[in-house]
Amino acid sequence: MIFLDTSVLIAVAQVSHVHHGPSRALWATCTVQETAASTHTLAEVYNVLTAMPPGLHLAPRDAVLAIETFLRRLMPVALTAEEYMETLRGTAGLGHSGGMIYDALHLACARKVKAETIYTWNVRHFQIVGPDLAERIVTP
Repeated sequence: MIFLDTSVLIAVAQVSHVHHGPSRALWATCTVQETAASTHTLAEVYNVLTAMPPGLHLAPRDAVLAIETFLRRLMPVALTAEEYMETLRGTAGLGHSGGMIYDALHLACARKVKAETIYTWNVRHFQIVGPDLAERIVTP
């Protein structure tokens, strides 16, 4: 199982994105049986795609269509309330605050599906909040 971060899906969706080529090549190999992303990623993708500068952003309906297309090839992973709390406690225990919780939640989803490889364009941030997964966190 592979796990995709929001940053990879944004690069897939935006042809002009600096990381589009490698992200698109990875996406071409993805299947719903072998690819996962957190349910939170769906909201993040919507946010980014609809908030980009003029000429790059998508209309809300088009962003939803993009997300529906992504869902044909990936399995969304949700956390229970207890899994959220475990992640919050673990992140607090490591002394991390603020937005780092979002990367920690993505990694909790990756752990939940036992992802062998976690793809992101934010490797350093992910490795900071998930040192136990550091060797599995890579760019496409």
